[in-house]
Amino acid sequence: METHSDTYKTLSKPSDEILFKEKKSKFYGYAFPIQSEDDVKPLLEEIKKRYHTAGHVCYAWQLGIENPNYRANDDGEPNNSAGMPIYGQIQSFEVTNVLVAVARIYGGTKLGVGGLISAYKTGAQMALENAKIIEKIIQVQFALFFEYADMDKVMRIIKQEQLSIVSQKMELDCKIVISVRKDDEEKIHSIFSDMHTIKIKPVS
Repeated sequence: METHSDTYKTLSKPSDEILFKEKKSKFYGYAFPIQSEDDVKPLLEEIKKRYHTAGHVCYAWQLGIENPNYRANDDGEPNNSAGMPIYGQIQSFEVTNVLVAVARIYGGTKLGVGGLISAYKTGAQMALENAKIIEKIIQVQFALFFEYADMDKVMRIIKQEQLSIVSQKMELDCKIVISVRKDDEEKIHSIFSDMHTIKIKPVS
């Protein structure tokens, strides 16, 4: 069976809210798919609005596939007692392009740093267990430039190799942007490069 190195795991949609209780403190956990850092703030504000009595909304996010970025935030809890345990669960579930947030409503009994680490970790774990995790393929895009006379040749390869067309401009000079799974990038590039009447360029 072929093994592919060009896949990653993420969430298909936001998880339902989970509730974890520890010594009367309530921990509400959420997991969201995100596309950029700009998605984070509105989602956190939504949670803060929902739980205006929450003393802390701690979170961690990770974005990117080959060299991911991440951030972990304790939101006023003791250093590394909340954000990093949440981030640890993102790593444990091997997901990316994801935000996990846990809102805490204080129940009157201090949990201590160890108790907080355990509670935030559990809240994050339950949120991710409750989310639908999917596998996606890393795609790269190429632009093909050719004359109309070569249209059949190009289309035949696209069909044979089961490539997706992202956009196309069909005139005397044609341009098609195709999407290719990363593992097949070199193979597809060399197929089109060998056809001297067709120019192929990566789309950044």
